[in-house]
Amino acid sequence: MRKSRGYRHGTRHLLRKKVRERGMRSLDYLLHDFSEGDVVDIILDSAEHKGMPHRRFHGKTGRVLRKQGNGYVVAIKQGRAMKQITARKEHLRLSRSVIQTTE
Repeated sequence: MRKSRGYRHGTRHLLRKKVRERGMRSLDYLLHDFSEGDVVDIILDSAEHKGMPHRRFHGKTGRVLRKQGNGYVVAIKQGRAMKQITARKEHLRLSRSVIQTTE
C-alpha cells in the first residue's frame, strides 16, 4: 500500500501549538480587518481548518492585495515567482518585521 501524501502531510510538529497557546483563542482577531497594502505574516492556526493555506506558506510574509469573500488575497514571493494565495484572517497577523506605513 502506498504512503498517503495528503494536503497536511508532514505537519505533526509544524502545526503543533505551544502549551500556553492551547484552548479557546481570544476573539480579538475577529475584530481586526486588514486593508490593501498591509504587510502580514502567515501563521497557520491548526484549530481552524477553513481558509488554511498550504503548509509551505507557514511563516512567510506577504502583502494584502484585496478582500475576497471571507478571506484575503495575499501576494507572496517564492523564489522568483510571485504567488497569490487566499487565506482567512485566522491565519494572518500584522507583521512586526516590517514597519507599517500609514498613508
